[in-house]
Amino acid sequence: MYDIKKIREDFPILSREVYKKPLVYLDNAATTQKPLCVLDAMRDEYLNVNANVHRGVHYLSQQATDLHEAAREKVRAFINARKIEEIVFTRGTTEAINLVASSFCESQMKEGDEVIVTEMEHHSNIVSWQLQAMKRGIVVKHIPITDDGRLDLSTLSSQLSTKTKLVSVAHVSNVLGTVNPVEEIIKTAHAHGIPVLVDGAQSAPHFKVDMQAMDCDFFAFSGHKMYGPTGIGVLYGKEEWLEKLPPYQGGGEMIDKVTWEKTTFERLPFKFEAGTPDYIATHGLAKAIDYIDSIGFDAIQQHEQELTRYCMEQLMTIEGMKIYGPMNASKKDAVVSFNVGDIHHLDMGTLLDRLGIAVRTGHHCAQPLMDRLGISGTVRASFALYNTKEEVDALVGGIRRVAQMF
Repeated sequence: MYDIKKIREDFPILSREVYKKPLVYLDNAATTQKPLCVLDAMRDEYLNVNANVHRGVHYLSQQATDLHEAAREKVRAFINARKIEEIVFTRGTTEAINLVASSFCESQMKEGDEVIVTEMEHHSNIVSWQLQAMKRGIVVKHIPITDDGRLDLSTLSSQLSTKTKLVSVAHVSNVLGTVNPVEEIIKTAHAHGIPVLVDGAQSAPHFKVDMQAMDCDFFAFSGHKMYGPTGIGVLYGKEEWLEKLPPYQGGGEMIDKVTWEKTTFERLPFKFEAGTPDYIATHGLAKAIDYIDSIGFDAIQQHEQELTRYCMEQLMTIEGMKIYGPMNASKKDAVVSFNVGDIHHLDMGTLLDRLGIAVRTGHHCAQPLMDRLGISGTVRASFALYNTKEEVDALVGGIRRVAQMF
């Protein structure tokens, strides 16, 4: 049984008030709240274990190293990667994508070569490639979307050519909630010998991802969107691809031997982990994975899909309501973006905040998608494993109250 009361007790922040109203936190696509087990584990390590990893013969350093590397194995198992060498710790999804963009373009692309993204990408999967376009003259193309917020994959095969060197796509849209058919995209790209990067920031927290079944070449996700700490993320890369790519940054940890004449680099995954890692955060991420596993993705996904379905059903009873993206909750993942009549999304979000309801407003780091939709932004409600139907009711009631003011 899904014990929502017990789950919510693990997140003390959910019991606080905002403007003397109970907090209704519906901004989980931006960041999730952290359970006590994660916060306690990180505090305990700072109090009792804190020492730099990989570099010390003393007890504390070895203990901290053991926790850090145990977290790497925890992540490997969580996404079913083949080897721990394929798990690179980063600061988050954005840095992971930038790492691939920089190292891949440096070693695998030349002027005129092309990368294909999609029209629904987060800026991190657009701007990172545009920076390389400015530096190296590569070309960034995109797969368009349909009016109901799905990818128009009929254009993919025609866009692929001998100049295409990589396809980089969001697993789930952070605006529309669309769950993209990445397996189909990967098969199509691989048939042309083209590797694929998947942005998993909005999928890894919500349902099981399996690297060996998906067969993507790179996969990126963030700890803070899945009940872990900020400042820690993961880049999965197939070993054969990571071996081909040059380091992203230079410094300690990533070197084998340094002389004035030449530097050789450390083995995987350390080649991509320059400097002191956030070893406290990796331990926190491991505890967040334990927490997710203790509830189970089947139960989490069922709970969140029902919230998404119920939310859209209730929102559509409001006059002037416009929901963006798929209307079938089974094709959507824990995100509902909407506008109401002519009410500006910023006004709606600001007034909901005064009722204690936290939602995200604006373009959600997806301005090209907003241009495609013909709007400047949306109000976005996004769900996590601790949200309730009562909170959806509070949102709907709040929107009705705000709408009466216009």
